[in-house]
Amino acid sequence: MKYDFARSVVPLVLIVAVAAAVLPAMTPMQLSTVMMMVLPSMVAFSVLAFFLGMKHGEFRTAR
Repeated sequence: MKYDFARSVVPLVLIVAVAAAVLPAMTPMQLSTVMMMVLPSMVAFSVLAFFLGMKHGEFRTAR
């Protein structure tokens, strides 16, 4: 299966969106806390993990 940017990013965005939507219902955190503190952290981590995973995949295919 060939992966392109859209096929790789869409599941990542869906996972972050579902987690951000469900988190206020599961914990005593307010929605504003989730949107101001948790969501930016999840986005930053997912971008970093995606970039590192992409670079690792490029490294593995070049060997």
